[in-house]
Amino acid sequence: MNHSINRRNWIKSSLMAVGTMAVAPAFALPKNKALAAYQPDSILNEHIPTFRYDEARLVAKLNANENPYGPSPKVIKAITDSITLGNRYGHGEAKVLIDMIAEKEGVSPDHIMLSPGSSDILEKTAFVQFMNGGNVVSADPSYMSLMNTAQKLGATWKPVLLTGDYQHDLDGMAKAVDSETNLVYICNPNNPTGSITDAKKLRAFCSSVSEKTPVFVDEAYLEFLEKPEESSMVGLVAEGKDVMIARTFSKVHGMAGLRIGYLVALPERIESITSKVRSTMGLCVTSLNGAIASMKDPGFLSKCRSMNTECREYTKGEIASLGYDIIPSHTSFMIFPLRMDGQPFMKGMYDSGVGIRVFNIDNKPWCRVSMGTMGEMEIFVDAFKKVTA
Repeated sequence: MNHSINRRNWIKSSLMAVGTMAVAPAFALPKNKALAAYQPDSILNEHIPTFRYDEARLVAKLNANENPYGPSPKVIKAITDSITLGNRYGHGEAKVLIDMIAEKEGVSPDHIMLSPGSSDILEKTAFVQFMNGGNVVSADPSYMSLMNTAQKLGATWKPVLLTGDYQHDLDGMAKAVDSETNLVYICNPNNPTGSITDAKKLRAFCSSVSEKTPVFVDEAYLEFLEKPEESSMVGLVAEGKDVMIARTFSKVHGMAGLRIGYLVALPERIESITSKVRSTMGLCVTSLNGAIASMKDPGFLSKCRSMNTECREYTKGEIASLGYDIIPSHTSFMIFPLRMDGQPFMKGMYDSGVGIRVFNIDNKPWCRVSMGTMGEMEIFVDAFKKVTA
């Protein structure tokens, strides 16, 4: 695969697809130590701050896709009440949570594995699937945790560029699968683009490709959709397809620091992991009870979803009014191209007390901003206007 040609074609088609995104700078950012490549062949790189800053002094922490409203009051109470159980292991609570998740997802409990966040699932899956090498197929750009771990184990990464409208190129990914492919990874909605791939097409892809190799679908941000169940691939697991679904309590549930996630997969896939590493042993009884309480509080999740959408629409409107075109987001963050170098932009925002992330996509700087409260987004917009003036 000629990555240089494909990168040019991808960025050209992307500019055509989103029209005014041509405001993105025409120059390539100079290569320097402030850029940390996820992988040499990826078109995605992240700017690492070259300046000192104190994250505790941020007035708007919008750099980690955290839910600013959570955890819910019911979760806080459940955790508080659980502190006295800190001398006991949480195996019983883990069983309760697994049963609740299984009922919600329409599968039996042996289809569920708990973990301290979904990143832990990504890494454990990589260890199991790539102990003896092979390759992993995924989109580029996308969330790189699983691919990074796989490559550290000696696997090969086969990136397939997103389409011009930022969906997964499912045809291209299907063609990339070969006899050495041990896993296909899909992040939907995707990070860092915030874009979503058509559910009907993705479902057909997963059903077909999973006959050849496991398909892992990372649905960390799915619950920010109004009707998440319509875009989930979890129903394929109930049909017996070799599809693995990762979810997390870190996002809409507002429990990022409490570390709870889960995997839905065929029992033999679950067993392939749990036979090598223990899952519930890494979970604490307080977090487990918090997750149980959160699942019983759909009203809080709905409220968070609504406030996230309101803030996202406000921010999109404000930034668009300045002539920027934003990739349509279905998540708790958005990303758009900058008109200035990434380092001075990032420093200006941090100096203003606003934490954001800056990525290079095909050598052009982009700002990714997480959704905070409305007050925090107003602070972000004011700082953005001053820094980019």
